[in-house]
Order: sequence, then structure tokens, then C-alpha cells
Amino acid sequence: MLRNYIKIAWRNLLRNKAFSAINIVGLALGLATCLLISLFVLDELSYDRFNKKADQIVRVVFRGTMNGGQINEASVMPPTAQALKASFPEVMDATRIRWSWAPTFTYKEKTFKEQTVAFVDSNFFNVFTLPLLQGDPKTALLRPNTAVITQAIAHKYFGNDNPIGKVLTVKGEPTTFTITGLIDKIPTNSHFHFDFLLSMAGVADSKSTSWMSSGYYTYLLLPENYDYKQLEAKLPQVVLKHMGPQIQQAFGMSMTQFRQKGNDVGFLLQPLTDIHLRSNLTGEIEANGDIQYVYIFGAVAIFMLLIACINFMNLSTAGASKRAKEVGIRKVMGSLKQTLVSQFLIESILLTGLSMVLAFGFIYLALPAFNTLSGKELSFSGSQIPGLILALVAFGVLVGVLAGSYPAFFLSSFKPVTVLKGGMASVRRAGIGLRSGLVVFQFFISILLTIGTTVVYQQLNYIQHKKLGYDRDQVLVVHQAWRLGQHEDVLRNQLVQDSRVVNASISPYLPAGPSDSNNFIVYADNKEEQLTKTLCYNVDYRYLSTMGMQLVAGRNFSPEFGTDSSGILINETAAKALGWGQNALGHTLTRPNNDGTKSTYRVLGIVKDFHFKSMHERITPLLMTLGNGGGYLIIKTRPQSVAGLIDDLKKQWAPLVPDEPFTYSFLDESFNKTYLAEEKTGQILGLFAGLTIFVACLGLFGLATFMAEQRTKEIGVRKVLGASVPSIVGLLSQDFLKLVVIAILLASPVAWYAMSTWLQAFAYKIDIQWWIFLLAGLLAIGIALLTVSFQSIKAALMNPVRSLRAE
Repeated sequence: MLRNYIKIAWRNLLRNKAFSAINIVGLALGLATCLLISLFVLDELSYDRFNKKADQIVRVVFRGTMNGGQINEASVMPPTAQALKASFPEVMDATRIRWSWAPTFTYKEKTFKEQTVAFVDSNFFNVFTLPLLQGDPKTALLRPNTAVITQAIAHKYFGNDNPIGKVLTVKGEPTTFTITGLIDKIPTNSHFHFDFLLSMAGVADSKSTSWMSSGYYTYLLLPENYDYKQLEAKLPQVVLKHMGPQIQQAFGMSMTQFRQKGNDVGFLLQPLTDIHLRSNLTGEIEANGDIQYVYIFGAVAIFMLLIACINFMNLSTAGASKRAKEVGIRKVMGSLKQTLVSQFLIESILLTGLSMVLAFGFIYLALPAFNTLSGKELSFSGSQIPGLILALVAFGVLVGVLAGSYPAFFLSSFKPVTVLKGGMASVRRAGIGLRSGLVVFQFFISILLTIGTTVVYQQLNYIQHKKLGYDRDQVLVVHQAWRLGQHEDVLRNQLVQDSRVVNASISPYLPAGPSDSNNFIVYADNKEEQLTKTLCYNVDYRYLSTMGMQLVAGRNFSPEFGTDSSGILINETAAKALGWGQNALGHTLTRPNNDGTKSTYRVLGIVKDFHFKSMHERITPLLMTLGNGGGYLIIKTRPQSVAGLIDDLKKQWAPLVPDEPFTYSFLDESFNKTYLAEEKTGQILGLFAGLTIFVACLGLFGLATFMAEQRTKEIGVRKVLGASVPSIVGLLSQDFLKLVVIAILLASPVAWYAMSTWLQAFAYKIDIQWWIFLLAGLLAIGIALLTVSFQSIKAALMNPVRSLRAE
């Protein structure tokens, strides 16, 4: 019997090739898209969960307020780990990570500059699950100048030789590192990635007792099922005991007085598994994801699957009414209702099965391109994938049953006499309300995604073209310029004389991309009680002109004034925060130093506000002091002269710093990387929005085909009575256009609310314009017209004689 059911189902599928193809392809695209997005979402949610003790690990972060200025830092002070472990028995272990400089390692004739290098404590492998392929995890990093490396690095330097015991030399320095351990690699779904793990035992600063400087990412291992909030509640006593005396020495006030003046500092604990998606602190080890995007893509996956299922059910129920006479004849010939139900259900499940097979084919073809677009390494090798596939297969069967339930239970219940006597109209009208509601819903989702994608692109375009307060175009940044030593100033002065160069400056600070950061705590006009937390740039005389920054009052640093070393520039926000406004010139700022001394600066000028952080954050107070030497050589170049200038710089660099390769970047590229996550998100959202609209159109096309076939006789009669082709096309299209208009009216307010909420994450954002909703509405109407008109025109052009004979 089952074989007979399948044979009939297959014949029916071949008899309606176009209708079946639309149904199968539409559902396959929906399932494939849903699975792709699910892979992406599962990967985002899996970050750091490869650690066996992931649920027991927390990161210590530093937060505070100082005269209204917020402190939110991912790293803490050197002694924090040891102090917490010694003070609280629930801290089973504490380990630290500290970013290294970018050393150039040599081994025999091989020399490479490395970027992914970190110092870690010897107990690092007790906390994080990174099994050593070679070496002892308990002793590998106990001694200074030892290192654990990845397999890729081992092969890079030593080929197929055993790396254990090999020695890497830091070029240009007497420092060496002995390889004592080997790991495969740090998993891609980790919030940090390093190829070199160097022993912290050799870092003198790691033994510092200062609670006034940070830079150490500190992780605690807590007992199983322990509520970390209990430990967090005890941390203020650590601040009072250890940080209080140093605040007294630096600022001349007790911790109690410090807090009474509206200031506060302290530690919070952050679960390891929250870092990637729920952390946006200053100085993160790597750029994190955003839980909002996980929610957005999860919703898109569900919407896409719903639209595909709606199409499938719509077309299945629409096509089923064509088989009402078949049902009547079968029942006259003695078929039982149970037999008819089984037949229709098997046909529906067969279609969903073909869709599933096609969906996995789509995924196989699309996964490499999707990985390139998303920057992921998604595959079907993960432990969660089999369960996901089983869930989708089960869901596919469920969709088949639901879609087949209408013809199975509804049509099989008709009395054969009613159907065979011409009761077709009632059969055709049955379910029209449901199908109309489903069409409204799928266009509701399509319009929602269209508006969302448009707003995302508008915001990204706004960020890309917003006036930043500095000129990021044609700015060449030479890295590691401090290695030039005494030649740094010489090279800069030579560049200033070059006709291809507008200006050149030296500073470790850039307003975009990676840059030095610091906390610069000052008080104004000897008012010690009004401490203000700021950032401070150390710049030279040419920094402002090189970066295209403007002064709104006062003057820039100048070599003509020998006292400018005790001068300071402030941005407009700092002037407002300090209560000076435009009258800041001549006022003083005093900085308490860690050793109890103080440094006083006089305000020389006010710099027009410029964006030196992400557009997610508001401009904060910024100071600039005069200094010489730094991490970058910043060169403002003239157009069409960059390539030759870079070649000449390489030639000049080589003899001056033979042990340091010449590396450079462009400031606009660094700026764009800041918003790479948003850009990728916009591209992926645009792709899936397009696919969603396409699948919705497939369904609409199938329904239009069905409706045109159902009204063949009516069209023929109308043409015989003189109806024109445009009037017939309008007649067939108007019902669908009404549904699209309803979807527009429903989707617009929901889209406005959703995108307004998303934009709240940006400190600087666009206003959602009315034309975005108009554009989305017109686009939906246009797409619906194009989709429906094809079948409508075809039906309207048909010879009425053939139409009438067909009935």
C-alpha cells in the first residue's frame, strides 16, 4: 500500500512540475537559510565553552566614576589576582594574561615579526582547557623566558623538528625564549587568540604592588555551582584595604573622602561565557560580538522558515482544491477516508523530504561563501550539528504533516455527491481567508526586513561619512617608529621637506584603530576635591596640523615657547566638564603622580571635539601634552604619491632599523575596521532579507498561477464581452495588492520600534526618515505587481475560445 501511495504521489508531482518546483525550492531555501543562520548563532553562543570549567571562570573588570567620567576597563592591576586568591577561600585559582609587544623572533636564518604574543601566569593551563601536545602544563611556564607555542608556529620556525628545547631569540635584544610546550591551537570560538604564550615570571612589572595602573586581564576559578555575585559583594573591602592607602598617597584624601566627593572605583566579576557577546569594555583583548545581533539573526532565521512554511502550506492547500473531483471519484469507487488521509499526507511529506535534500545541497554550496562573508569557520563537524539536523528533519516532517492536513482531513470529508455535482466553488472558497492571512504575514516579515536592512545601511553610511573632527584620508601610519631611536626626529624632519608630504608627526596615539590608552586623573585650579578622569594624548608640535584638527581658542604647542612642556591642550568636552567652557585659557590642571608628587599644566588652547572612540560612545574629555617620541610616525600625504613614498620609506628604514621589518597602515583602513562587525552584519542581513523576499515572491507567484488557473473561464467570458488586457491584469492583481498594503500598514510601526531600539546602541545615529517606509512599501508593491503580473498577463492574453473549452 505504501508503495502505491508513493507512486501516486510521484505521478502527481510530475503532473504539476512548475507548481511542485516552486513549492520544493521555496521550502528548501527557507530550510537552508535557517540552518546557515543557526550555525552562525550556535557558533556565537559557543564562545569559550570549550573550556571544561567555563561555568566556573569569571574575569575581574575595573569600573568606577570620577567627577562624572566613567571608567570601564577589561584589565586590572598587577596584584589583583594574588590579593583575591589570598583573601577569599572560594577563589580556587587566579591567573593573568598580559599583551606583549610585537617582537621579531629569529631561529637560525628564519626571522618573523609576531603579533599574537602574550605573557601568562604559570597556572594558565589550570584554568583554561588548552591541552598540551608536548610538555607538562604544570611546569611549562614556571621559569622565566620559557614559551608554549602552537603547532602552526612550531612548523613555521622548526619544520618537522621537535620544538621542545629549541630557543627563539628576540631580534635586536639579548632576550631568548626556550620552547617548553606545544598546543594545537586556541579554538576559533575563544575571546582571545595567541600563538605564543610566554612566561609571566620574566616580567618585572607583573610583581608590582601598584594599584594605580592596569593592563592585566585577570581570571578567577570558582567552585562548581557557586554564585559569583556572592564574591563580587565582598570586593569593596579589597579596594578599601589595598587601593585606599595608594589613593591617599596619590590624591591626598582617604577612600571615604574620595567617595564622599561623588567618586567611586571598584571591581566587578564577569562570567567567562558572557565576554564575547555581553562585554564592551575599554581595552578588550579582541573585538567582541554583540548579543543583539544574535537575537536579530535568530529572528531572521525563524521568520525565513515561517515564510517558507507558509508558502508551502499555502500552495499545498491551494493546489489541493484542484483535486476535489479526484477525491469525490475515489470515494465513489470505495476509498475510505483513512486511505485518502494517508495518501495526501505521504504526498506532502515526500515534497518536504525532497526540499530537505535540496536544502542540504544549497548549504554545501553556500557554506564557503558564507564563511568568507561572516569571517567564520562554520562546518558540520561540531557536536551540536547532528542534533540540529535531526531537529530540522523532524521539523520538515512536521511541516509536511501540517501542510498535508488540509487536503487530508478537509477534502476527504466532503460528500462525493456535493463535489461531483459542481460544489467546486465552495471548495475553492474554503481556506481563502487563511491563505490571505498567511500572505499578509509573509509580506509583513519581508517589509520588516527591508526597512531593517535599509536603516542598518543608512547608519553605516552615516558613520562612514560623518565629520570626525580630523582628516583620515591620505594618512600613512608607520608602525614601531620608536625603534628608530635618535633617527625618529631626523626622518620626520626629512619627510616634512618632501614635496609628496603635507606634514608629519610622531605620537603613540591615533584617533582610529589600535592605539595606546591611559587614565589621566586631574583636578582643576587647585580644587583637589574635583578629580576628573580623562584620556591624555602625548603629541608633538605637528600633530594637530598633520591630523587636520582645529583649535577653537588659544594656540598650539610651539618650539618658540620653552615653557610649553608644562602646557596642555584640552578638547571642547573637557572644557565643559571642567566648567570653563570657552574661558579655559590660562586655567591650570594638576595631576597627582603615583609617587606622591604633582605635575601642574597650564591650558594653552582648546581643540575642536573629534571622535577618538567608536560612534557607539560619546566624545569624552581629552587632554594633550607635549612630548617627543612615540609608537607611530604619522604622515599626511598628497594624492597620487603614496606608492612611491612608501617605497622610499622602506629604503630609508632598512639601514636605520635592520632588525625591524617596515610595517605600515592607512588611517582610513583602521577607522573602517572599527565598524567591520556592523558592516558584515549589514551585508548578511541584506543577503537574508533578499532571500526572504525572493521566497515570499515564489509563494506569491505560485498563488497567482493557481488563481489564474481557477479563473480561466471567467477571464474567457470577460474577454468575449470586450474586457481589455490591462483591466483583466488589474482584476487579477488587486486582491494581492490589498494584502500587501495591509502588510505595509502593520509592518511599518513594528519596524520603526525595532530599529529605534537598535540605534540606541550608537551615541551618534541617524533619524529614521519617513521615506524609508515609503521606499519599503513601494518596493513591496512593485515586487508583488511584477510577480503577479507575469501570470496575470499570460492569462489575459490567452485565447478566450481555449479558455472556455478548457472548462
